[in-house]
Amino acid sequence: MTAGQSHAPQHPGAAAADPAAASHEGTAPSRNAGRGPVGSPGGRRKHLKTGPSNWLLAPALSFFGVFALLPLAGVVVLSFFAWDGLGTPQFAGLAAWFQVFQDPVTLNAMWLTLLLTVLSYAVQFPLSLLLGAFMAGHQRYREVFSILYFLPLLFSAAAVGIAFKALLDPNFGISRAFGLDFLRQDWLGSPNFAFYTVIMVISWSFVPFHSLLYQAGVRQIPKSMYEAATLDGAGRVRQFFNVTLPQLKYTIVTSSTLMLVGSLTYFDLVFILTMGGPGNATRILPLDMYLTGFRSYQMGPASVIAVILVAVGLTLSLILNRASGSDRMESQMEGA
Repeated sequence: MTAGQSHAPQHPGAAAADPAAASHEGTAPSRNAGRGPVGSPGGRRKHLKTGPSNWLLAPALSFFGVFALLPLAGVVVLSFFAWDGLGTPQFAGLAAWFQVFQDPVTLNAMWLTLLLTVLSYAVQFPLSLLLGAFMAGHQRYREVFSILYFLPLLFSAAAVGIAFKALLDPNFGISRAFGLDFLRQDWLGSPNFAFYTVIMVISWSFVPFHSLLYQAGVRQIPKSMYEAATLDGAGRVRQFFNVTLPQLKYTIVTSSTLMLVGSLTYFDLVFILTMGGPGNATRILPLDMYLTGFRSYQMGPASVIAVILVAVGLTLSLILNRASGSDRMESQMEGA
């Protein structure tokens, strides 16, 4: 050691600060160069599957297959057989199909079903939409009215049918209770009134349910949209047509699907109220299927009618889903 040399201890990090060492380290190839992240060979990232497993669908799909698809397949097969419900089914080809489309009673039932679908929708849709928009307010009287109006949803179709059959009886119904002459009509026994009376009872039963859908839809509309419309000078009517209706697009599609497809299943109410009478004035297609199969014991034509109902219901659902647009599952809420 020469004189003047410093005996100061070196700092542990002095070697790293050496320019030569830094230059040497900078040129040294990295061990991980050209490699992907740890745990992903070949530089490829593993896309881990998230969300519930598809096996969770197995119980629901099995139930749907056993209780929906399997019986439907049986009905389709049975439509090509002649069977009275007791003996051995005999293959009949398309005989049952020709019989159904040549039977004037069944053709009249198809027409009545179409008429019932159109008229019941024309009554239920505007009433449900207006009542739902009205009951969406948070005022106390509107909430009380909502509770009272949703009471029909608690009653079964059998209870509703029996109650209205008693109320509309010309001998001891509401006509006797209030003493009003114009109510003294045979509402369910007259061919001129029975069909429209059935539509009234159906609407009374199902309008509250669809009103509930529209009430929920209106309450999801952001208040800022109404505030902006108010600043633009829009009144209540313009806000309803320019804000509420466009925002209820998908709710309207859902409600319309339930109304139209549900009109193909109005069996219980009609059966209890009129049993298809007077004559065939209210014999709609679901009721005609029942009477053909379990009163006339013609299971082949009854199965044909069932297949027609399923085909029409599926067609209506597909048309309405297509009409809703490919983005029907996207949120319309502000900030979503």
